[in-house]
Amino acid sequence: MKIRKGVPVTPGYAIGPAVFLASETIHIQERTVPVAQIPAEIQRFGRAFQGAKAEIESIEKRAGLKFADGHRTIFQAHLKMLEEMKFEIARNIKDNRWAAEYSVTRTLKPYIKSFQDIGDDFFSQRVTDVRDIEQRLLRHLVGGAREAPANLPAGGIVIAADLTPSEVASLEHRPIAALVTEAGGRSSHTAIVARAMDIPVVVGLQAITADLSAGETVIVDGNEGVVILQPDAATLKDYRARLKKFQAFAKGLIALRDLPAETLDGTPVTLMANIEFPEGVHPALVHGATGIGLYRTEFLFLSRDRAPTEEEHLESYAQVIRQMGGRPVTIRTLDLGGDKANAEMAAFKEPNPALGCRSIRYCFQRLDLFKTQLRAILRASAFGPVRIMFPMIGSIEEMRRAKAVLEEVREELKKERVPVAPAIPVGCMIEVPAAALHADILAKESDFFSIGTNDLIQYALAVDRRNERVAYLYSPAHPAILRLLKSVREAAAAKGIPVAICGEMGGDAKFTVVLVGIGITEFSLSPALIPEMKKIIRSIRRSEAEEVARKAFTFHSAEETMAYLTGVTRRILPELFV
Repeated sequence: MKIRKGVPVTPGYAIGPAVFLASETIHIQERTVPVAQIPAEIQRFGRAFQGAKAEIESIEKRAGLKFADGHRTIFQAHLKMLEEMKFEIARNIKDNRWAAEYSVTRTLKPYIKSFQDIGDDFFSQRVTDVRDIEQRLLRHLVGGAREAPANLPAGGIVIAADLTPSEVASLEHRPIAALVTEAGGRSSHTAIVARAMDIPVVVGLQAITADLSAGETVIVDGNEGVVILQPDAATLKDYRARLKKFQAFAKGLIALRDLPAETLDGTPVTLMANIEFPEGVHPALVHGATGIGLYRTEFLFLSRDRAPTEEEHLESYAQVIRQMGGRPVTIRTLDLGGDKANAEMAAFKEPNPALGCRSIRYCFQRLDLFKTQLRAILRASAFGPVRIMFPMIGSIEEMRRAKAVLEEVREELKKERVPVAPAIPVGCMIEVPAAALHADILAKESDFFSIGTNDLIQYALAVDRRNERVAYLYSPAHPAILRLLKSVREAAAAKGIPVAICGEMGGDAKFTVVLVGIGITEFSLSPALIPEMKKIIRSIRRSEAEEVARKAFTFHSAEETMAYLTGVTRRILPELFV
């Protein structure tokens, strides 16, 4: 038996035979054509272009019907990318006498290499999008379009080295039980489409295809991102029991979607969703989100080799706002830096990017980008309720400066007679210890707080959670973290402004009770986690949560606190620990 750990994309359990989707990558050798053949070669490419375009348009339409309008944007982006590359490919055929298929490969290769060389996760995951377009064009030029296998067995576990978004979309009507890939990350377009299939999905399992044979039994644990190969009898029995319990548990959670999130003694709790792309709205609504508490906007910058235009910003924001149908949408301004770098940042190597020119600091240095984004957000406010949130604010001066830039942009739009909502709440993320320690001062300039626990914990504990040598020290249960959160909540309450948790700690069920106990009643989390959090909230009394918080504050170590909170959660919702 072998246990492999990957990146969980969609929760759930699956047991079934391994089914391989072999890579059909087409490799092209250098080939030129005589000058007289160039017009015919350009025409040949033109036919391939039209064929590829028609295929993507068909997939886009099906994606909108099956998944949600938001998923269409992935394939709309593919269409836009295809259009942008069309003229460069044709020009290379003409100028270099390259054969059509060789021009496709040579033209797109620099895009793929530049994404890979940046060394950033967001960029590396865009490589799949470019390869999708490349392989689609090549299939039309040298061998016809690929179709998804028609003989996939019901209940099979699909194993692949990698899949493009369109290949995943072609699997949506197949009776497969789970999907596992060697490549990919949570924010890749492939993962986003797969997430909508409502089956366990695990990605990033390098070289797993070499460890398996077709038909071998595989267990997929989408909750933990674990894939078990050749499981023994005891493990099979254990996971069959887990699967049965999870199916019953999931069925019960679905019934909670339209019920309010409130404690047994009537305390209402707001549960909103974190999203990174417009297509994230659909799962947010399906799982019962009452708003978008964190719309990360970095993908607009990381999915292309140039800064987005104001109209591209506006299109993205307006799409989300319209889909939310009057529910509030909190848009976080550009939060580049640290582990999310664009080409400009990648070219300027900082010794410690996590503490360098990132987030609001970068926006102040690139006011052109900042103002463009703010103009689009203000314009989008005409379509529905919007809140603006500034990241990594560390001082009152930064908050005032950000608001001053916002007001300057508002005045510009007013002079241009552009419709803008008259009142837009403006808040800041509390993710720098300095902000948490003087939250009472920041509250004077803020309409709301949102605590970004990922960075707050990292900075407060001086631990890089991506560093495997010290990651064990990264713990939301550290007594200092709980005290910081409590002090921020009290500072916000004193000024009468709401405070939410939007980091991963807020989506961890083991912390739900203690957070409610210290007075946090607004959460923004991954859509798939909303039902289980609602279940916990509807199973406790506010007074009980407050008692849990008092007890938690008596412990002196993260280990003691974590053990206690795990026990509390296990008693309330044992199904989470199947």
